[in-house]
Amino acid sequence: MESPEKTLSENLLSLVEGPGETISIRTMVERVGDKGFGILLIMLSLPSALPVPAPGYSTPFGIMLVLLGVQMMIGRVTPWLPEKVLRREVSRESSGKLIRSANRFLHFAEKFVRPRMRWINLRGGRIFLGSIVCCMACLMILPIPLTNTAPAMVIFLIGVALSEDDGLVAIASFALGILAAAFYVYIIYLLATVGMDGVIQLKEWIKELIFGAPEA
Repeated sequence: MESPEKTLSENLLSLVEGPGETISIRTMVERVGDKGFGILLIMLSLPSALPVPAPGYSTPFGIMLVLLGVQMMIGRVTPWLPEKVLRREVSRESSGKLIRSANRFLHFAEKFVRPRMRWINLRGGRIFLGSIVCCMACLMILPIPLTNTAPAMVIFLIGVALSEDDGLVAIASFALGILAAAFYVYIIYLLATVGMDGVIQLKEWIKELIFGAPEA
């Protein structure tokens, strides 16, 4: 009897399982197998996509995401990362906590994600999605407040779409990418006209919208 196929959240957790306190990027890349691009997009976008503090991740991970996006556009089947990156090690505990913090969303997504509209794994689909990844990763890299989460979430959804072979989720990520770009333009407008105070007020409004107003 065949064992049931692992869910997306189980696949992500299996990347960081094993002995020792750290795991190399090389080992993680070797473990992703034929879902390489999708899983790596998810892992590299997670720190910025989650509504938790993750300082220092957006720029280096954004650069790696640009690199992966370019590879998708030129037709690579498996992802390539520089030797210097592959040798880097990350904490198993921290990585596991990061993945578990996203489990609620992943379990919710798994109810709706399924193989359909499989154009995303064709040549044209990869070029299209790779170009979106590059654009969103560039937005992640720029040091402008409040602009990391939205583009990172777009890349996260593209990773989910590629991992689960779901073209409909890829289309949804493209729509979200348009909104992310519009939000980015609005942040620049606030900085140019009102200054940082306007951005801080917007940040507080978003926090109240998501988490509710603080008790008096």
